[in-house]
Amino acid sequence: MNATAATPRPLPPIAAGVDAALARMDAELDWLMALSPVGNVELWEAFEGSGRTAMPELRYIDLDIDLHAARRRLLELPVDRVESPLLSGLLAEKQRELDRQLELVRMRGTDGFVNASIDLFGGVEPPLLELAQEILRDVEPGAPLQADAGIDEFMAALEAELDWYHDRCPDFHAEVVVDTDLNSLMLVNHGTFYVDGNLRIPHARVQPLIQHEIGTHVVTRHNGARQPLTQLKVGLAHYDPLQEGLGVLAEFLAGYLPGERLRVLAARVLAVHMALEGEGVPAIFDALHNIHGLPTDDAFDVAVRAVRGGGLSKDAVYLRGLRDLVDYLHDDGDFEALLVGKFALSHRVVLDQLLAEGWVVGPELLPRYMTDPAFADRLALCRSLPVQHLYHMEPAS
Repeated sequence: MNATAATPRPLPPIAAGVDAALARMDAELDWLMALSPVGNVELWEAFEGSGRTAMPELRYIDLDIDLHAARRRLLELPVDRVESPLLSGLLAEKQRELDRQLELVRMRGTDGFVNASIDLFGGVEPPLLELAQEILRDVEPGAPLQADAGIDEFMAALEAELDWYHDRCPDFHAEVVVDTDLNSLMLVNHGTFYVDGNLRIPHARVQPLIQHEIGTHVVTRHNGARQPLTQLKVGLAHYDPLQEGLGVLAEFLAGYLPGERLRVLAARVLAVHMALEGEGVPAIFDALHNIHGLPTDDAFDVAVRAVRGGGLSKDAVYLRGLRDLVDYLHDDGDFEALLVGKFALSHRVVLDQLLAEGWVVGPELLPRYMTDPAFADRLALCRSLPVQHLYHMEPAS
């Protein structure tokens, strides 16, 4: 893909209208927040107080959206009248995905949730489960490092990172929210970067995690925002595996992806598998902590994430996305082309067609880690090593 492509041409009128409507609905339907438990500290205290044998019922925020009315509006969009079959196919695919997300939120806490989750994210296929089990068995956590960086150091590094991008592109922007009740250390959702206010991590992990969140999720959103097809900003259908695979790979390319991190991704796959089989937090925690040796905080976090809503299979996409991305790189896939926006690996051929039509241009910004003198050698390793060997025992010197 040509990173110096000319200014793109606009979408035809019906396509542009459907594209804009789908993007608005994507912003309205914050399904991830609707499935993120609140009161996480209290959850752990109750679980610990029970002798790690019982779990209180998870509580969630309520979305300010009429799900039935939203579905009617979604299905009324004139996707079948979009002028280009190429664009119509992509927009119809996104329409179906949003319909499934509406169903996922509607089924929260019911017996139908697991089926809705599998319909949207897939389950855990045997080869992925085997890979996860191999990683948990064979990958060492790496050198123990002191959690010597708190929220102040992290925020200073984050502000410097955002300034670096802003110097190269004045309209680069990311809203940052510090929240003490996240069920993740950090995440990017609809362009907003949420950080746990109680964050404490090793200093060596600060930059890799920033490269994951800003260098992947925010940079691809920025590049997608300059494309005529707004879906490349908010995400074409099924974009999560590639986005998360790129994010984890960014940690390796930034110089420090510890074995412990790869083990957490594998643990998520195992936890999802167990949750889909009907297991709850106590059994999942026991397997991750007592059998596979994950620290208590990681084991509890992974277990809770897997049972969200009634059994959320999304967490399997991290390792699946990393595995598929590494396979793509082993086949000499173009790395820079993956940064034009948010899409699935299966869209690569379609993106080349959009480029030929003038509806896609190359990325305006590239991640900061690509400026590191060691980047080329690190990328070469990603093109040769199997995914279960892509980790570091200690930080780069």
